[in-house]
Amino acid sequence: MNKRTTYNVGSLFAGIGGMCLAFKEAGAKVLWANELDKFACKTYRANFTGHNLFECDVHDMKSSQIKILGTTDILSAGFPCQPFSIAGHMLGFKDPRGNLFFEIIRMIKELQPKAILLENVRNLETHDDKNTFQKIEAEIKKLKYSFHSAKLNTAVYSEIPQNRNRIFIVGFRNDIKDKINFEFPSPVEKHLLKRMHEFVDRKKKQESKYYYTEESQYYKMFKKEITSYDSIYHLRRVYVREILGGLCPTLTANMGLGGHNVPLIKDRWGIRKLTPRECANIQGFSDKFHLPSDVSNIQLYKQIGNSVTVPLVKRIAENIIAALRQSEKSESVSAKQPYREVLEFA
Repeated sequence: MNKRTTYNVGSLFAGIGGMCLAFKEAGAKVLWANELDKFACKTYRANFTGHNLFECDVHDMKSSQIKILGTTDILSAGFPCQPFSIAGHMLGFKDPRGNLFFEIIRMIKELQPKAILLENVRNLETHDDKNTFQKIEAEIKKLKYSFHSAKLNTAVYSEIPQNRNRIFIVGFRNDIKDKINFEFPSPVEKHLLKRMHEFVDRKKKQESKYYYTEESQYYKMFKKEITSYDSIYHLRRVYVREILGGLCPTLTANMGLGGHNVPLIKDRWGIRKLTPRECANIQGFSDKFHLPSDVSNIQLYKQIGNSVTVPLVKRIAENIIAALRQSEKSESVSAKQPYREVLEFA
């Protein structure tokens, strides 16, 4: 049996490619991706080449068109979180976006990947008295996959100082699950957590559109409450919250709805919101990741907030790939065993 050196990844609800980038950096090959939002697709295409991006509704995805490309070893999906988020109405599967989960189930059933990785907001676990999460687990196990889940905070399980809690679900096909020992990553050492100044540039004056002026309804409150040059602040409806511990608050898709949803800082030129580039960096995208100039800031903020933190997902991806290689090693040993027994009886 030939050892696999790389594994093919397919990504549903790919967004701007956070999951794809994480798996690519972990050593996998991105075979295909799917995303409906045309602006997210524009950003995706500006950063990825050499594989198919299906710009369409997930309901229109056909496994036959994917199988032509090759075998999908790993299926990833950061499915829409608004139906389960506190920030939304928490309608769960009653929300049409929540029902998109069953399209993931359909694709798992049809593609039969060796492993899956799903991501969503942490409230998914407790939504509807845990009934939603139990339904998700049951559906995955019904397809004959193992089920592993963990709530991971970006600032604890990666070097990125963002207070971002998300739930991750990993599954392995039953025919290989007993040949592996998968574990989620361990917390990183606290001293390895990067400082916010590595992501936020307070030494350079940004474009005037990022600064608040006296014309803003929030200016007086911001001027009174935002006093430190070292902290990041967040407007919480009627008050300003200082984020302690050198962390950034959770970056959300709501950043695209208005400037006050974007984290705030004070620099020598005034009080401003973080730029899209700074937000992308705080999600673990390097400066090499291109933010297209023909995509509005409104869309860029939304895309970045919707994404995953790349270094955290990379650590999970590395463990998934290590587990798959472990299963192949086990299969290789098993394949040799009968022949060895014949020699013993000869």
